[in-house]
Amino acid sequence: MDFNQIASTLEALRFSPPSMLVLLEGADLRSAHVPPFPPDRPALLTGVDSRTLAEKIKSVLLTAFPQDHLISTVCAGVKQDMQLKELGMEFPVPADIYVHPLERGSSFESFAEIVAHLRAPDGCPWDREQTHQTLRTHLLEETYEALASMDSLDAEAMTEEFGDLLLQIVLNAQIGAESGEFTIFQVIRRIHDKIIRRHPHVFGDLKLDGVKGVLQNWERLKETERSDAKVSKGLLDGVPPALPALSQAQEYQDRAARVGFDWPEIEGVLEKIREEVEEIRLAENLEEITNELGDLFFVLVNLARWREVDAESALRGANLKFKNRFSYVESGARSKERPLSDLTLEEMDSLWNEAKAKGM
Repeated sequence: MDFNQIASTLEALRFSPPSMLVLLEGADLRSAHVPPFPPDRPALLTGVDSRTLAEKIKSVLLTAFPQDHLISTVCAGVKQDMQLKELGMEFPVPADIYVHPLERGSSFESFAEIVAHLRAPDGCPWDREQTHQTLRTHLLEETYEALASMDSLDAEAMTEEFGDLLLQIVLNAQIGAESGEFTIFQVIRRIHDKIIRRHPHVFGDLKLDGVKGVLQNWERLKETERSDAKVSKGLLDGVPPALPALSQAQEYQDRAARVGFDWPEIEGVLEKIREEVEEIRLAENLEEITNELGDLFFVLVNLARWREVDAESALRGANLKFKNRFSYVESGARSKERPLSDLTLEEMDSLWNEAKAKGM
């Protein structure tokens, strides 16, 4: 990196070097998929020597910056301002690219800083009182709210709810750092290494045959990890006991199927459903009915798995559909100025069918 050239470029940009300027050679982004710098920090990309590289840089920057984001190029001492989407069209080469920063707070580092501030002596009394245990319910609530936003395919809601979920993770990591347990960077490093280790077909030379081959190799890798662990664990021991029952059942069945413990054909699953329904019909007491219903739920989850349906999402969708249609029935009762309990079953069915016909 030519620092005399950098000084010349900064002079052409007509401002003093920012205190946190990121310096990168443009070629460093050639194999990147996201910007290798915090987007709320200014960055100078030097030595961009072709329009092909400029196009690649644009595609990387667009994963974090809007299309109309301001950038500045400097070629032979001449500065040119443009929008990011214009980069590469009439790009002068060779040139340096100055990427103006996003607003403060757009990077993970900035977010980790404000969470640490919440826990500091001059931070928030409520946040300072929290522990891993007190945050458990908040993590669970935020997880379900994030799932609800995903079920509704609401991008704005997902943006907000994923942020709330991220707060729980970073806050727990900050508590871990203060107690000397772990830091957020250890959390990131561990999942970074795990992803690379479990994707040798992406980051190594292993050749696998489609999704099925990936999942089978995934289980082989996890089995090796379990055998190397200090405490021996079975195939199903890694499934969180706090998962919702449908999700837990589907994960158990997925893991067992990856090592060959599965029906050879879907007809076996359908026959098992018929068998469990008959056993429910013949059950004679509450304990038997409870056991047989559990078996039926479990095999219905297996059917969902065979049909590549997420059982938890399917039931949540059915619950939401029921809620919307029942709300329509309630609204119909109010429009008739009658209490809901005064409507006959036939009247409620009629309103229900109206809601159904409206696509609710």
